[in-house]
Amino acid sequence: MTADPQRPAPGTRMTFRWRKWDGSPHWRHDCYYLGSDDWGDWFGQPAGSHSSRPGRDVVIDHPDVTLLPPSGDYALTMNAPPHSTRVYIDIAWDVRWSEEGEPTGIDMDLDVVDHAHRGVYIDDRDEWDEHRAAYGYPLDIVERLEKLAVDLERRVTAHEAPFDAATAAHWFGVLAALPREPEVPAVDHARPFVGLRPTPPAC
Repeated sequence: MTADPQRPAPGTRMTFRWRKWDGSPHWRHDCYYLGSDDWGDWFGQPAGSHSSRPGRDVVIDHPDVTLLPPSGDYALTMNAPPHSTRVYIDIAWDVRWSEEGEPTGIDMDLDVVDHAHRGVYIDDRDEWDEHRAAYGYPLDIVERLEKLAVDLERRVTAHEAPFDAATAAHWFGVLAALPREPEVPAVDHARPFVGLRPTPPAC
């Protein structure tokens, strides 16, 4: 990915906002923009950062870094050791920069996980089956994301970049070098999503 003058400066604090297909709020992660590479844009959460969704607010114990790829159909999160989940990929739609200049996307239920004890697997298939009927996911998107989940499962198992330890280690280094720690944020589940529609990402 080439440099983009519209990107914020590395170290800029922001919020990664997720929503469901019907527009309802989902997870929000307070994070820092770290920069970009050939795989896309990277964000990080130092230990002590907040993540929340309606009814749940957590403080993370281990640093993590998240990749927003240009395809816009998943977000890769890698947790620092000794976290038991090395890789957590949210299968998604319309993952991109919002009009407000922050990362956002639609959570599409399926996840690809690399767990220390369970290995690599596709999670939340039951939620996927329930929501694709309840929300009326378009068939072409269903087919695309199901194939994507299987392909990502293969790539994570093979430790291909950017799912490898070396790529994560670089961005954990960038995160560790940030000059300041995050402040405790105010939880804001009611903030509306501006100008966001479930449109296909640029591929």
